[in-house]
Amino acid sequence: MSRDTLYEALGAERGIVCAVGAGGKKTLLYHLLQHHPGRTAMTATVFTYQPPPKLAAAVVVDEETALRDRVPSHSAGRILYAQPCSKVGRLAGVSAQTLAAIHREGAFALTVVKADGARMRQIKAPRDDEPIIPACADVALLVGSVQALARPVNERIAHRLDRVLAITGLCEDQLLTPADMARLYTHPQGMLRGCANVTPVPVLNMVDTPAARRAAEETARHILDGGERFDRVVLTSLKQPGLLVDVIRR
Repeated sequence: MSRDTLYEALGAERGIVCAVGAGGKKTLLYHLLQHHPGRTAMTATVFTYQPPPKLAAAVVVDEETALRDRVPSHSAGRILYAQPCSKVGRLAGVSAQTLAAIHREGAFALTVVKADGARMRQIKAPRDDEPIIPACADVALLVGSVQALARPVNERIAHRLDRVLAITGLCEDQLLTPADMARLYTHPQGMLRGCANVTPVPVLNMVDTPAARRAAEETARHILDGGERFDRVVLTSLKQPGLLVDVIRR
């Protein structure tokens, strides 16, 4: 069992930390926002959903120019900010320039950013215009759910199914193995897309049972064997106090 804190394991102690992929990234970001000891913000570079009513943070929704004035001077220690959206229940993201300015001028210790969408699926491979990771970002969390393992790969579990099949080499409805899932992390057109200038940290989420942990550990070994840029894989569970299950290192 790792003795790291979740923030240490993720490299999210300070700076600008993005999350991409599928299988629980918004919940992970909400947790980071609410439990960091310093002044913390959350936003998005893509559309996102309205935050849950019980979120322990101030919510500021306004046009981008107004956000650059309002958020840095806001008195709250935890702030979620975004632009309004014409679609019910959604919010629009902000530009990289606005994000960087608000982080700096608001003296935020940590800003966490949703940098792509997954339509509530468990795994994903990005299309050519995804993700939108700002140049000012320090870390990208590459999130996937181990609940996808040993399940047929189809649109019920996979976002951008055609991309997932192309990267893994699977046919639709074949079962996803740990080696297949690892390729979504290590392939340059997989979740590493857009990470050239940030530190990528693989996150295997929903490690909720002993069987899921064994599958996650096997997947992590494949990721580390196939991904030269990775020095660790972080295992998390929404059912675990503090979310951190373990850190698998080289």
